[in-house]
Amino acid sequence: MTEQEISTRTAQAVDYFKEGYNCAQSVAMAYTDVFQVDLESIKKLSVPFGGGMGRLREVCGAVSGMFMMLGMQYPASDPNDKKAKTENYAAVQRTAAQFKDRLGSYICADLLQLRREPQEVTPSDRNAEYYAKRPCALCVAVAAEILGKEIKRSNE
Repeated sequence: MTEQEISTRTAQAVDYFKEGYNCAQSVAMAYTDVFQVDLESIKKLSVPFGGGMGRLREVCGAVSGMFMMLGMQYPASDPNDKKAKTENYAAVQRTAAQFKDRLGSYICADLLQLRREPQEVTPSDRNAEYYAKRPCALCVAVAAEILGKEIKRSNE
């Protein structure tokens, strides 16, 4: 994966977010073709992770979307394959640390400067005020870029 491809996928993830997809969906959707994963399935599988997992404001959805795709890059489908699990967990911790280094946290509530507690279940309206007050598009961009660089690193 080239730097240009990573940049294009990062922009696509942000575009998905601006179209109304949540943060987890946006990051995961930008990489579905890399793993030949069905776009509609990814949309459905990743939706619960938006808002820090269903607006619980826990792990940032963009980070969760990144982790989902790391499961494809570092598959560990055999429950007895300790080496594969170790590689996956190492990638998760490595990319989480990169995200935290850049944005200060990978916890949704911290990023939004909210109390770490469940929010109203109804998603916020996407309008100019929403985008002006929230760093979510930036979180999506950072997670998508980190994911692309991790895929590139792994494939080299």
